[in-house]
Amino acid sequence: MSVQFADLARAVAEDGRIAPDEILSLRRLGWGDGIMTREEAEAIFAINRQITLPGNDWVDFFVEAIGEFVLNGTDPKGMCDEREADWLIRAFDHDGKLETMAELETLVRIIERARNVPDALKHYTLEQIEQAVLYGEGPTRCGGDLSATHLSAAECALLRRVIFASGGHGPAAVSRFDAEMLFRIKDATLDATNAPEWQDLFVDGTANYLRGFSAANAQLSHNRTKELEGFIADNSVNVGRFFGRMAKEAPKVANHFGKVFGQKRAGTDPTLRAIEGEIVTENEQNWLDSMIEADGKLDPLEKALIARVEEDLN
Repeated sequence: MSVQFADLARAVAEDGRIAPDEILSLRRLGWGDGIMTREEAEAIFAINRQITLPGNDWVDFFVEAIGEFVLNGTDPKGMCDEREADWLIRAFDHDGKLETMAELETLVRIIERARNVPDALKHYTLEQIEQAVLYGEGPTRCGGDLSATHLSAAECALLRRVIFASGGHGPAAVSRFDAEMLFRIKDATLDATNAPEWQDLFVDGTANYLRGFSAANAQLSHNRTKELEGFIADNSVNVGRFFGRMAKEAPKVANHFGKVFGQKRAGTDPTLRAIEGEIVTENEQNWLDSMIEADGKLDPLEKALIARVEEDLN
C-alpha cells in the first residue's frame, strides 16, 4: 500500500466524510499498479466503518474495490478461495453485524459475479440477507428501502439476486438451503403487507428447488479450476510429449478409452438427468409436506406453491 493511499485513508477516517475527489484519488492509487492489495482492501474497510453518510459514489467504489480484491486478487480469476472467504467474513463480522448497505451490496455482487465461492461464504451471505430482510432499515443501493415490518420490493430484488446467482449453490439453481430460508422469511412475514413481488419470488424459488435440475459438478472448485487453468497454460515439453504419445498410440488409446468414455452409462446422460430433475421425488415431497405442516395450517403462499407444482406436472 502506498504512503499516499495510507495518508488519504487516515484523513477520511478522522473526519467521517469522503468527497468525490477523494474517492477518485483512492481509485487511482488503488489501481495504479493494476492490483488491489489486501492492505488497501483493509484500509477501505476501515474508511467504510468511519463514514457517517456514505453516498452512492462511495458505495460503488467500495463494492468494486473489495470485489476486485476478492475475485481477481489471485488466480484463478473470478473465484474466491477459502482464505479470501475467511478474510472477507471476518472483515464484515468484526462486531457481529453488517454496518452499511455498502457491505450488504458487496456480498451480493461477489456472489453474482463469481464463478463459484466457498460454501462458508454462500451461507454467510444468505444469513446476512435474511437478517437484513427481516430486521434491516434504510435505503438500498439499487432503489427502495429495507423494511423491518414487511418485505419491500427492494428486499425481494436482493433475495432473488442471491438465490439465483451464478456463484450460489448452483448456477441459477435454488438449493434446499435457499428454499428453507424462503420458508423462514415467509413464516416471519405472513401477516405483513408485503410487496407483490414476494409471492412470485417464494413460489419461483421453492418450485425451482423442487423441480430444478443441477449437476453435482456444475461448478468447479477453486483448486480444481486452478489445476485445469495451470494445465492449459503449461507450454512445457512434457505436455507436448504427452499429447505426442497420445497421437502415436491413438488406436490403442481409443480402444482402451472407448470402454470408459465410448459408452453411455445409465443415468449419466445430461438430457435424461434434466428430465429426472423435473420430477418431484419422494424425498422432495416429504420435505415439502414437513415444511407446510410445520405450523399446522396451509397459508396462501403455500397454496400458490402447490398450485404451481401441480400445474407444471400436468
